[in-house]
Amino acid sequence: MASFVEQFTTRDLLGFVAVLARLTPLFVFAPTFSNRALPARGQAVVAVGLAIGITPLALHGQRLPTAPVAVLGMIVEGLLVGGAFAFAFAVLFGALESAGSFLDFSSGLSYGDLINPQLGIEGSVFAELYTVIGTLVFVAIGGIEWLVRGIAKTFSIVPITGTVRVGSLVGGTEQVFATIFTSALEVIAPVVVAMAITDIAFGVLSRVVPQMNIFSVGFPIKVVVAVLVAAATLPFVGNWLLEGTRETLGTALSLI
Repeated sequence: MASFVEQFTTRDLLGFVAVLARLTPLFVFAPTFSNRALPARGQAVVAVGLAIGITPLALHGQRLPTAPVAVLGMIVEGLLVGGAFAFAFAVLFGALESAGSFLDFSSGLSYGDLINPQLGIEGSVFAELYTVIGTLVFVAIGGIEWLVRGIAKTFSIVPITGTVRVGSLVGGTEQVFATIFTSALEVIAPVVVAMAITDIAFGVLSRVVPQMNIFSVGFPIKVVVAVLVAAATLPFVGNWLLEGTRETLGTALSLI
């Protein structure tokens, strides 16, 4: 009886460690979970709680190895699977931040920096705005639940003792990363068009009235135009993030 209890405990412990390894990248790359405003102790508690809840599902029908090399390989594969899954969602929010940074540069607001609450680093005004709004929308549409359900689904696609296709994993990750620029343009396309029209208007005005100081007049006007158009397009950003989250979930699962 004691031997049976010991084997059962060892199996559960190995399964818990493997599940925790797959969950760890969520707290490094995934939105909300990786927010630097969250204390490390709180992130650790959430990670352990999720691992405890998912472990019985992940262990169902699995025979775990006990050799140290095999256990290490199982943990590394869990990190790879979890990293690919979380990275797909990081790219989605990276597109939002890139869109805000590009808008800051085109409007002139890139001269002032703020602290990015998501990453804990300095960033510009619109980049912070899109990051905060993206996080709020992500939470409001149930993005956290989608993340948890998605990472749990990975255990049926690639079991704990399964084999990861590293080649397809790397190739898929590269393809996802390549979509950052196009996704950022989708977010700020109306604002970019408005800023281009504004620049053209100032160029014509500088030719018509050369004695006018276009820089001193144009800077505040460009900021006002950027703010107004960005505010008008924020509802579309919410819809874009909703559709993007759905597509990203499917893409993240297809990566593995």
